[in-house]
This record gives sequence, C-alpha cells and structure tokens, in this order.
Amino acid sequence: MMNSIKSTLNRKVTIKCGNKTFQFGTKTYIMGILNITPDSFSDGGNYFELYKAIEHANEMIKEGADIIDVGGESTRPGADEVDVKTELKRVLPIVEKLVAEVNIPISVDTYKAEVAEKVLEAGAHMINDVWGLQREPQIANIVAKYNVPVVIMHNQKGTEYKTDIMESIKEFLKKSIQIAKTAGIQEENIIVDPGLGFGKNFEQNIEVMSRLGELNELGYPILLGTSRKSMIGKILDLEPKARVEGTLSTTVMGIIQGVDMVRVHDIKENFRTIKVTDKIVRS
Repeated sequence: MMNSIKSTLNRKVTIKCGNKTFQFGTKTYIMGILNITPDSFSDGGNYFELYKAIEHANEMIKEGADIIDVGGESTRPGADEVDVKTELKRVLPIVEKLVAEVNIPISVDTYKAEVAEKVLEAGAHMINDVWGLQREPQIANIVAKYNVPVVIMHNQKGTEYKTDIMESIKEFLKKSIQIAKTAGIQEENIIVDPGLGFGKNFEQNIEVMSRLGELNELGYPILLGTSRKSMIGKILDLEPKARVEGTLSTTVMGIIQGVDMVRVHDIKENFRTIKVTDKIVRS
C-alpha cells in the first residue's frame, strides 16, 4: 500500500515564487486564505479593514502558511460579480502592504486581466485564476510578462458533464495549459487545481476527491481547495467554521493522492496534519 501511495508522489517540480522556492514533491505547502470581501461564504467581512487583514496575514504566517492568497471577489455559488475598480480597491492596498511587510509570497485570487496587471505591478508573486485563464485569456499574457507562477483551476457553469467528470476536468486543464504556454508562461510556473465546489454538485465533488490521483497524469503540481466547503458541511451537517476536522480529512486524502499544496483557512490545524501525513507518505 505504501509503495502505491509513494508512486503518486514521484513528481519533483521547483517553482520560484518571490523570495521563496517551492520544491514540490518534497513536502506539502500551505496557501492561507485572506478574503477581502463582505460576502465570502466562511469569513466574509472579517478582514475587510486593512489593519485586520494585515493582522490575520501575520497570524497565518506564524502558524505555518507558506503563501498568502488575497481575494477581492467572493467566488461562492450565487455571489455577485464585482467590477475591476471595486476589486482593485479591495485588494491593491493589502497587496502593497503585505509585499512591503511580510517575508512570504503573496498570491492574488482573480480571473481579471486588469486586476492581475495592477497587483503584479504592485509586487504580487502569483495569480490564482478560478477560471483557468479561460474567462479572460489575456490574463495569460500578463502572467507571462511578469514571469510569475499561476494556478489554473477547473470551472464551468452548471454541473452537467457530457463525458466522465475527471476526463472533462483534465481536458479543461489541458486547454488552460495550452493557453498558458502559447502566451509564454513557463511550464515550471503552472499549477493545476481540480476546482472542488466549482461547477460540481455534492456527488461529483466526492467523486473528484476520490479520484484526485488521476490529475498526476498531467505532470504539474496540484493545488487542492476544500477548506470549510459545502461538501464537508453536508456530510457533517455543520456550519463553515465548524468544518475544520472535515477539511483535515480532505487534506490527508489529497496528500495521499499527490496534492502538493492546500488552500485553507485554518493554518495551525492543517500545518500539524500535513507534518504528520508528509512524514508517513514522503519519508
């Protein structure tokens, strides 16, 4: 069993991100979530003020976060889209402040090319695109221009799939990878994300979680974002902030199947869980 687990962890990829080097395959990294939004499903409004956002970022760093992901638009199902001006008003001040004050990379969660241009110009070190470069393909040119890593996530409107769901996800990601390469994004700067909770119903999310290892066929580092999501809430019948243990279960399942980075709210708990899991599966 252990040999079969380790076989999914043979991929070794090095990505330079700001002043940090991620050596995927040697450990599981933690992306801390910092939502500068009034309506995110779990922590909307908690860090809307600049000083609270900075305090929370520093707290996550102390607890073990390797990178902070700043988001200015809620991507929960049913959330209203925000315009570029509003998103920049939310994220740009915190990006500028964090870049100047903290010693780990800063990612920005956006699919808008104009937002990406402004935050990268301000010193951000990564773009996390929940539409996999396919909503505004010109964002790929911006990422290439600044030569930074990018997370390309699977997404779609609705939950209908004409073919096997994992095959559909891989085909979507292959298209995103091609967009990235055509724009000049370096292959070593690409990270893929199956998009748990996006364009998938409960049963589909469970199936994707159980088949994450199939994404290793793509050959790129994998980011998993399940933190406090409704899939966990439905199983446990708990509100978002009470879903820590459920999130930790998905973190362990992800690592066993080859996940390289997890995007989470609860840093300390995930840090401890990852330390033990990595020791078992990566030793």
